[in-house]
Amino acid sequence: MSQDYRATADALSRLTPAQYRVTQDDGTEPPFRNEYWNNHEAGIYVDVVSGQPLFSSTDKYDSGTGWPSFTKPLAADAVTEKVDGKLWMRRTEVRSSGADSHLGHVFDDGPREAGGMRYCMNSAALRFVPVAQLEEQGYGDYRGLFEDTDPSTGSANSKENAS
Repeated sequence: MSQDYRATADALSRLTPAQYRVTQDDGTEPPFRNEYWNNHEAGIYVDVVSGQPLFSSTDKYDSGTGWPSFTKPLAADAVTEKVDGKLWMRRTEVRSSGADSHLGHVFDDGPREAGGMRYCMNSAALRFVPVAQLEEQGYGDYRGLFEDTDPSTGSANSKENAS
């Protein structure tokens, strides 16, 4: 799937004030009061500005921080990182590689068994695409990530669920 994921004036004009503040002005939304921190549905998360695929629910975990957290991006080149020294500490900012949207920050305190990274993202920078809508929304290439997921419900199929 080859796409041009740059920000356009039209895409920027469709953002809510919160989405614009986060993605364009490097803002941060409140913890535990954002759309995806507690989302457990199967699917992918894309850049709200450009639609660029960024993260998968298969790599999402509850970090206890109140923001959606992932162990890794869908592809290494989906995001860029840069040093952010704006607050009291040195952090690593994460941006989408296509539209250069501010997404959040990455920390090295994630689950060790999954590589040790915590990509702590702002929900306002993301749009969630459920498994059942991947093809319809042009993300069918990612369906393979969810082979054990029921496309009608987005729930994982397991031996316990099959009985």
